[in-house]
Formats: sequence, structure tokens, C-alpha cells
Amino acid sequence: MSYVRLSRNEKLATVILARDVINAVDAQMVEELAAACAEVARDPDLRSLVLTSESEKFFCIGFDLPALLPLPRETFQAFYQAFNRLCLALYTLPKPTIAALPGHATGGGCILALCCDYRFIAEGRRLIGMPELQLGVPVPYPSVCMLRDLVGSRIARTIMDEGDFYEPEQSLTWGLVDRILPAAQLRSEAAAWATRLGGAPGNSFARIKRSRTQRIEAEITRDLAEREQWFLDCWFSSESRPKLQEAAQRIQRG
Repeated sequence: MSYVRLSRNEKLATVILARDVINAVDAQMVEELAAACAEVARDPDLRSLVLTSESEKFFCIGFDLPALLPLPRETFQAFYQAFNRLCLALYTLPKPTIAALPGHATGGGCILALCCDYRFIAEGRRLIGMPELQLGVPVPYPSVCMLRDLVGSRIARTIMDEGDFYEPEQSLTWGLVDRILPAAQLRSEAAAWATRLGGAPGNSFARIKRSRTQRIEAEITRDLAEREQWFLDCWFSSESRPKLQEAAQRIQRG
């Protein structure tokens, strides 16, 4: 069963997360998302991308903790490195990318949204945030760099140190999201903005985006291997395991 669907409408690509209600991220989802991003990147007829979900309750809950926690270190490390490569590929995709968030975007879901150029969220109680500190693991390094560049160091510090979830109005105030929209208009507005940006003449958008993301990409790649080991050390530590197991049980209970 596929967890990711890629559809085309003229020059617009829409990538849809379609793994049950919560869209928990496992190795298969990472692989399928990476393949979809690569396909969009290499197809000259596709000028922009909207990343969204089939579920209206969750855009993405984050890592599939029940499936990932039993993995040995070597296997989990391969998953985690693939996730970070996916994030960099999406972040540097040389085309406009819009995350249309119909539901909660937490943990890894928030990270995927951060990798896009813009984030549009449905109005109402749709939460976004990074709970990693509460689970005893660091925020993945690529998203630390992306978040700090997006909202500034002080707000990024608050978001990461609180490890909390925020409603759309607070997220908009901080710059974590760009627009709050009625749910019925979310995809159409995201598609319209992506299409407008993708219609820029020549290679202008790609060059502007490259100028914006190149420094962040260099910062990430310079220190990523070391920071990945930090994450792995915490993930497998005796102090963090109970918190991660509790979170896994909450996911299983729904």
C-alpha cells in the first residue's frame, strides 16, 4: 500500500500524505516522499509543488514511534539519515513548495512543513510544534537551522525549549505559518499561490530560492553527521526511552 500520492494538474504537482489518519513517518513514507520530490525536481513540466494530507485531523503526527522504537541502532540510523536527506531535498527543491496543513503538524510533521517555502494552515484547533525536548531527544539539526532562519533565534529558542504545540494564531504571529484559511479553501489557495510563484519567468524563482537556502544547507551539511549521532545517543539512552515509550503508547491508543 502506498503512503504517498503524487498528482499533476497542468504545471502543479500535489503530493498527498495518505497513511491512515495520523500519517506517521516510517521508512516507507520517507522513501516514497523522497521519490515524489525527486520526480517533481526532474520534471521540467512541473513548476511548483503543494504538500498536503488526505486526513483533515492530522497533516502528520511525526515519527511512527511504535514501529521505530524496537529497531536496533543501525537500522534506525539508516531511517533517520534518510529522513534528514529527504528534508534537505525538499528544502532545496528548486521550485516553489507550499505546505497545506489541514490538520495537526507535530514533531516530524512540523519539520516537513518547515522544509517548504510557505505554510498555509486551516483555521480552528490545528496544532503545530516540536515536542522533542519533552521526549528526551534533540530537535533534528536540519530543522533547527531552518526554524532559526525562518522565525529568528529568540522565537526558535522558545519553540524548541518549550516543546509545546501552538494554535494557528500564535503560529502566524511568530511567522511559523504564513496564512490561516478556511478548511474548504486551503488546497485551492495553496495551489493558486504555488502556481503564481511557479509562473515566474525564466529561472528567477529557483535562483532566488538558491540564494536564500544555500547558506542554511551549507550550515546543515557541515555539522549533520555529528548532530545525527547526538540524536541517536539520546534516542537509545535509558533516560529518554520511558518518555518515548509513553508517547508510542499514546499513538497506539489513538
